[in-house]
Order: sequence, then structure tokens, then C-alpha cells
Amino acid sequence: MSAVPKPLVTYAEYLAAEQVSDVKHEYLRGEVWAMAGGTIEHGRLASRFTIVLATALAGRPCNIFSSDVRVRIVETDRTTYPDLSVVCGKHASAADDPNALVNPVVIVEVLSKDTEADDRGEKFAHYRRLESLREYVLVNQHTRRIEVFRREGDHWSFYEFGAGAFVPLSSLDCRLSVDEIYEDPTD
Repeated sequence: MSAVPKPLVTYAEYLAAEQVSDVKHEYLRGEVWAMAGGTIEHGRLASRFTIVLATALAGRPCNIFSSDVRVRIVETDRTTYPDLSVVCGKHASAADDPNALVNPVVIVEVLSKDTEADDRGEKFAHYRRLESLREYVLVNQHTRRIEVFRREGDHWSFYEFGAGAFVPLSSLDCRLSVDEIYEDPTD
């Protein structure tokens, strides 16, 4: 027996449902799915990354947005809620969604076993269509490892950083300590 496909929804229908939903949903060309719940470690790492990044960006005209803010990739008709997104200068919103950013310079995703394949694969393929995006950062939950994909001309380069290293985010002209991001004051 085959599964019955879900009916496609318009973007306007998706937005209306998001306004009243207690759960965030991602959107892709009419398909909608609930986001996976995060772990305590996932939330801790996203918060620590925000703190370390905010310190590095103090006094600069950049804003860090949490996973409460959508990112809209208009070109591929996909909308996500990245763990963090950074916009420098004035933020721009999607024409069809005033609460969705279309110009992040940096996007950060904390990897989980449920989302890692998408974060590395299809979702990253969509993010690469954002003209503004310069760096895509993946934070590992299980080991001190941060990966940076950086747009360099017309291609993307890969960089990996572990314990004791500093992560250079060239688009933001800053360096972040891997150890500070993973620091747990309760250990």
C-alpha cells in the first residue's frame, strides 16, 4: 500500500498556519514539515555560539538572529529556521514574507543526527542560492569540531576547526575560539 501524498499548500497558507502554530515548520515548494525538537546540548551550543559571536561583533553594524527568524530562499521557494543567521547592515525581508530574511551573510546550524544529512546536503544547496551568503557554519554536537563553508569567488571552500583552534569568519572579520564555544561552566 502506498502512502497518500500530503496536499501542497500555498506560501500564504503556510504563513497563516505558522502564525498560530506552537511548532515551527519548514517549507519547500508547497510541502511543509515540522522541525525536529532540539536537545539540551543543541540549545546550549547555539546559545554559546551566539554569545561568543556577539562579543566578537560588538560595536559593528551586524545583527545575530536566533532560530525564531525565518530565512527565505526565494529562488528555490524554500523557507527554513536556521539556528543562527547574521545580517550586516540593513536586513532585507522577502516580498511575500516580511518576517523572513533574504540577506544573511552567515548561517549557523548545530548538527543533530536527525538534521545532519539535510544540513550538509539539500538545505546547504538551497542556502548557496542566497546571493548574500558568504559563510555557512556547521557545529558538531558530539565533538569539538566546527566546519566552515566559505564562498570564494564562484566556488565554496571547506575549512575544519577543532579544540584549541580559532574559527576565522572572514565575512565578519572576526575569529571565534572553538574552546569558548564549547565551554561548559558546569563541567
